[in-house]
Amino acid sequence: MTNGRWRRALRSVLRRTAALRASTPPRTAPSRRTAPGDFSGTVRAEYTPRLDGEADPGEVVWTWVPYEDDPSRGKDRPVLVVGRDGTWLLALMLSSKDHDLDAADEARHGRRWADIGAGGWDPRGRPSEVRLDRVLRVDPAAVRREGAVLDRAVFDRVVRAL
Repeated sequence: MTNGRWRRALRSVLRRTAALRASTPPRTAPSRRTAPGDFSGTVRAEYTPRLDGEADPGEVVWTWVPYEDDPSRGKDRPVLVVGRDGTWLLALMLSSKDHDLDAADEARHGRRWADIGAGGWDPRGRPSEVRLDRVLRVDPAAVRREGAVLDRAVFDRVVRAL
């Protein structure tokens, strides 16, 4: 292939790439519309994980989680999807911090945690805990990536504690 043909082929690829980028909306931090607030009520948990690119109950996925004291701010973190509320996913946030060390303080603030061990959601392999007293509503479109499927026995233990 001549130099000129390579240049034309490269320009064609770059034009198609630019057109694709222009037609794909940028992924921005979720607004209050995509972070509708915490769920209150009875969670009807289900375990239906399918590693298909969509977030399903029984999977740990990454998404933006608003802070309790200031929902306009938040943090990208792993969450365990436990069910659905209409079009929203219901999820519990994970932490790699060991809350057993400050259990009395956590309990004083009404926070309850359960150990779930380590999994593919944490690239450093740290053990995690799931927060039981705060059920999040998550927009499926705001899920950034799948982390891993949680073992069924661990999932059932979390649901019983919930």
